Amino acid sequence: MLSYRHGFHAGNHADVLKHIVEVLILDYLIQKPTALSYIDTHAGAGFYHFASTFSAQNREFETGIAKLRKADGELPAPLKRYLEIIDACCANQAAGYPGSPAIALAMLRDQDKAQLFELHPNDHQNLSKRFKDRARIYDTDGFTGLKGLLPPPSKRALILIDPPYEDKNDYRKVISALKDSQRRFPKGVYAIWYPLLPRDDSKDLVRRLRGLSSDNYLHAQLCVQAERGSHGMYGSAMFVINPPWQLQEQLQEIMPVLQTLLADDESKPFELNAVIA
Repeated sequence: MLSYRHGFHAGNHADVLKHIVEVLILDYLIQKPTALSYIDTHAGAGFYHFASTFSAQNREFETGIAKLRKADGELPAPLKRYLEIIDACCANQAAGYPGSPAIALAMLRDQDKAQLFELHPNDHQNLSKRFKDRARIYDTDGFTGLKGLLPPPSKRALILIDPPYEDKNDYRKVISALKDSQRRFPKGVYAIWYPLLPRDDSKDLVRRLRGLSSDNYLHAQLCVQAERGSHGMYGSAMFVINPPWQLQEQLQEIMPVLQTLLADDESKPFELNAVIA
């Protein structure tokens, strides 16, 4: 299915949660001089302009990054760091929001490598134009392509898995890809984003993810509105396998702030739980 375009959703509350976690993980991993691999299974276009037809239609960035930028008072250091990276990615650009590959490439060092997968032909073309000199870019399925990249030569990697989940098979593919990846590279840091939807496959995903790594994971869930009816995303979550040791503490500091800034009064409180080996 190639109908999904992330431009409609760029910079929304789900992007904020996902990219905060991405920034904090990368900040930890690049502290060591050893080379790091960054692998993005669903990279998208790389950058999204707010004036584009996609972003302007629903203006979802107003539910996320715009609220953080307008926040009163002092923000916690991890949120400041996230905004610092976003600002760096947006320098010399028209108003917009960076995708996960742009964020990673703003943080990676000369010795690090980025591997990006994107199937949609238009998004792949835009991704290639923007980053062809800085990353290896594939127009193949990220779930399948992941197999050939693990383990990486340096034995250090962040693997971001964030399919759109428009195809219900994505839930099954996430679990299957992780099982295979963990056999090939058990020490990798795996960051999985998923939407909170009133559907059984969405609600059951976290149970299945915990089954893959019951002794070393972090799960952060942010609801921004009440669950209503039988469809519609009411929040999102990040599940991290082999999380950096300080990530839980950082999220404990910022999740209440995100709840206050991004969620309405009818939403459930955020959830944050972890088992750290």
